[in-house]
Amino acid sequence: MIANSAYLQLLRVFEFAYDGSRIPLPLGSQRLLALLALNPRGVHRGAAAEQLWPDCTPSRAAANLRSALCRGRRTRSVTVIDSSGHRLRLSPAVDVDLHALRAAAQQHSARQRPLPADCDPLVGELDQELLPGWPDEWLSLERQRWDQARLHALESIAQQLQEAGAYLLALQAAMTAIDIDPIRESAHRIVIEIHSAEGNTACALKHYQSYRELLRQELETLPSPHMTRLVEELSSA
Repeated sequence: MIANSAYLQLLRVFEFAYDGSRIPLPLGSQRLLALLALNPRGVHRGAAAEQLWPDCTPSRAAANLRSALCRGRRTRSVTVIDSSGHRLRLSPAVDVDLHALRAAAQQHSARQRPLPADCDPLVGELDQELLPGWPDEWLSLERQRWDQARLHALESIAQQLQEAGAYLLALQAAMTAIDIDPIRESAHRIVIEIHSAEGNTACALKHYQSYRELLRQELETLPSPHMTRLVEELSSA
């Protein structure tokens, strides 16, 4: 939480705070704030009602939206939701954890930001899911976007740590990426490269064999030629 401001947390759990203190909100207002935070350019009232209450009649959904707005529009001295005509936006006065961490993830992916001296907190933040347990269908695409952003960041961090000779930290970052998406080949390749850089050829080959078996069981396919060549080079070295 950030003192002296409104703060919205969407990663790991939903939480809204003002001046460092948690503000309880009804579920409808929570979902509305989350929807607006994930659509920075705003959402039409009708679209918001339809997405948040897809199983309700239009009139019932509109009533639910009005109720959510009433409870969530303003907190103490801060306007939380801006309304312009039929369009709703999250106020710029509200800081959102996802926005800040997504920007950091993009910068680390592009190597535009130096790694912190201690990468553990950063890796831990990138391991956080977007509103886990929320069943809302409109979250599906946003979760995919967040997963792609953090996967690329974790892989870049792992590669940079490997280049610096910090092999254990590099492995932790790469394994975090694998936990997020066990099928994704690039993270497994990085693990193999780290083992190889450490001189642990047997560990690299064992990891490749485990990944190949996973692909066979889950997708009935094989690792890419790129990964196969990498392992063949290790075997012949």
